[in-house]
Amino acid sequence: MTQRIDPRTETRRRPQPAWLLGAALLGACATIPPAPAPVSAQNAVPAETAEARTRAALDRIEALNPRLNAVIAVDPTALEQARALDRIRRARGPLFGLPILIKDNIEAAGPLPTTAGSLALADNVTDRDAPLVARLRAAGAVIVGKANLSEWANIRSNNSVSGWSAIGGQTRNPHFLDRNACGSSSGSGAAVASGMVPAAIGTETDGSITCPAAINGIVGFKPTVGLVSRTHVVPISHSQDTPGPMTRNVRDAALVLAAIAGSDPADPATADADARREDYAARLSADSLRGTRLGVMRFATGFGTDAAFEAALATLRAQGAVLVEIAEFEGRPEIGRNELIVLLRELKADLNAYLATTPSTVRTRSLADIIAFNREHADVELALFGQELFEQAQAAPGLDEDYRRARETSLRMAGPEGIDRLLREHDVVALVGPTMPPAWPIDAVNGDQISGGGAGSLAAVAGYPHLTVPMGAVRGLPVGLSFIGPKWSDALVLSLGYAYEQASQRRIEPRLQASVEESPEIAPLLRPALRN
Repeated sequence: MTQRIDPRTETRRRPQPAWLLGAALLGACATIPPAPAPVSAQNAVPAETAEARTRAALDRIEALNPRLNAVIAVDPTALEQARALDRIRRARGPLFGLPILIKDNIEAAGPLPTTAGSLALADNVTDRDAPLVARLRAAGAVIVGKANLSEWANIRSNNSVSGWSAIGGQTRNPHFLDRNACGSSSGSGAAVASGMVPAAIGTETDGSITCPAAINGIVGFKPTVGLVSRTHVVPISHSQDTPGPMTRNVRDAALVLAAIAGSDPADPATADADARREDYAARLSADSLRGTRLGVMRFATGFGTDAAFEAALATLRAQGAVLVEIAEFEGRPEIGRNELIVLLRELKADLNAYLATTPSTVRTRSLADIIAFNREHADVELALFGQELFEQAQAAPGLDEDYRRARETSLRMAGPEGIDRLLREHDVVALVGPTMPPAWPIDAVNGDQISGGGAGSLAAVAGYPHLTVPMGAVRGLPVGLSFIGPKWSDALVLSLGYAYEQASQRRIEPRLQASVEESPEIAPLLRPALRN
């Protein structure tokens, strides 16, 4: 059995906790079980039990996770949850028997800790459901485990390796295993793309749902901030954080969103969620692009996705969309500068507040404690990259006037003077653009080497909905098409993406190949054209 060295015992080795998946616990199977049915197909097979669906997902996790590191832990109560659902079959919820993974910064009742990927929270067993998890259970879903993530949701360092956590190791892209799965919801994206589960929950502050969804070749939806509760989710920013669904198609995302959306008295941002919540699946229409004016974000294109994007635009036109070119958008650097001030100030305040609610077994009770813990266990926690953003957040003042000014500026420039202005001035109802570049190689020396990014930050800072849908591939690496709309336009954005998806059918199945360079399509191109 390959064991990790636990820095809390210096160099002594001890067995891994029962909840932590290791290579010996989940040995690679000779054959890979078939992927679970899509969410939207779950209730189409009444004879299939929740237990059978859950067991199929667990089998696939066992077969694939040693190669992907997408799942930190399997919930040992998963089959028990499923059997309980089967006993009350007459009261089937809309997600009956759906096996689902939740990112390991989201709490769930039971024996599993909520770690955010950090050894500092290895004992954070709260035994409480986040409201969104309670809603999933009420809809009939089965929580099968916790997905890996970029540690602390990728807020620790600017030089991070996305998809890495001390608890879970490095998540790998199921298309090519030497490629990054992006973050911070890397495990959620890789698990859904590889068919371990039909759906997972990710969280986003800026790009953490949409980037891993696009790069792993699936659907990811970042809702309007305030549509889904953040209570009992390890926080970064109360201004920008939101959970959201990650699935293999848009209808599934709509079904999961309808289950988790709703007001929560403990989260003031969700005060209007009950009034805004819709039957998102019922609102989907394959004709929703017909006569619809969409703004093309040319200011957020390039980075190797141009050919795929032009093909996507051709599909949109063929479905009756009216495309309006938007060449420029000024102010993105200023938005970014102010956003960083907001995130660092809120990180300190919000994380300290969260840590105060954790069990007494958690010894790190503040951001300062976490920084000290990481220094004490630097041989594991800081071996790949540092924690300079944590240190900047700890040194920064609180939520003072400078913070309030930065938040007002970033929100105004991204929202009313950003997305809203672009929609109004160009007379369009939504914006489209490439989500992210293709996946970059995992690089433990230099950190993430990203060649560019789309306009997702505008939606993240404004708190507006952002959907990414597969739009094909570049050298076998998936890329996504983004749909962005104004606040509370979640149903519209989902329907536009659904119409594109139905017309394009651009999702590709992962092949779990070693590298792009060794793929049958590329390997011959790298050999000499002439041999002596």
